[in-house]
Amino acid sequence: MDFSQDDLIEGWPLPALLRGAGAAYGSAIRRALAELGSDDLPPSGPYVIGAVGQTTVPLGAIIRQLGISKQAAGQLVDTLVVRGYLTRSSDPTDRRRLVIHLTERGEAAAALIRSAVEGMEADLRARLGTEPVLAARGVLASLIHSRLPDA
Repeated sequence: MDFSQDDLIEGWPLPALLRGAGAAYGSAIRRALAELGSDDLPPSGPYVIGAVGQTTVPLGAIIRQLGISKQAAGQLVDTLVVRGYLTRSSDPTDRRRLVIHLTERGEAAAALIRSAVEGMEADLRARLGTEPVLAARGVLASLIHSRLPDA
């Protein structure tokens, strides 16, 4: 019996589709980074670099979104510092807090990550139209917000 890829995906549960979509974005990001010579990032590295490059959200919030332990987060930041993507310093207003910034290499990686994500979304809009992409964003945002703890 012959199955098309669409037939197989049609029956997938939503979490599997989300994982597959994340993997598609991850592959596009990894390809772009490899072209820059930045193929030495640990698995969660592109997420951290992309988030630091586009938001002022504290590092702690970014790490919480990854769902990793404080020890794993510290190791991840250490790796990104050693590999030249981030710098780390003490917060001048609170010496107990660390502040991280992108280095020149980190800025270049963040720009490539943004470009890869924008390219994937442009491709989706070209194939499906703007409305379905906006609808998908709305569904995903609603799902995320429904699971956030009450503030």
